[in-house]
Amino acid sequence: MFANLLKTLLGPQAEELAPSDARVAIAALLVRVARSDNDYAAAEIAKIDRVLSARFGIDPHQAQDLRAEGEILEKEAPDTVRFTRAIKDAVPYVDRVGVIEALWQIALADGERDAEEDALLRLVANLLGFSDVESAAARKRVSGT
Repeated sequence: MFANLLKTLLGPQAEELAPSDARVAIAALLVRVARSDNDYAAAEIAKIDRVLSARFGIDPHQAQDLRAEGEILEKEAPDTVRFTRAIKDAVPYVDRVGVIEALWQIALADGERDAEEDALLRLVANLLGFSDVESAAARKRVSGT
């Protein structure tokens, strides 16, 4: 289903994604973070929908559809390192700032800091081009602490 998108993301030449493909790739990364603790909780699913709706200015139904596409892509996507590096190459830096904030919103959605989610966020933030300090600042911005 997402063969062309994965081919674009993982091809030898980094290409900027079409906006619709970038949305699906970002949704898949949000899903990957939510699933990282092996508890894809309803609170995380609802938060992904709200984040996608707000980030992309889409209605709740469209956000649910986008998340569903992200769930499929997340299962088909390769390891996190290759997948995240591909997103970094395909999504402009300005947009990645919002991505790291969205990832923290998902990781914190269930009200618990989980070691698996923290470890994945640390890796993903680095792969997206952010330092630990920048990632921590993003976490603080979204958590209000």
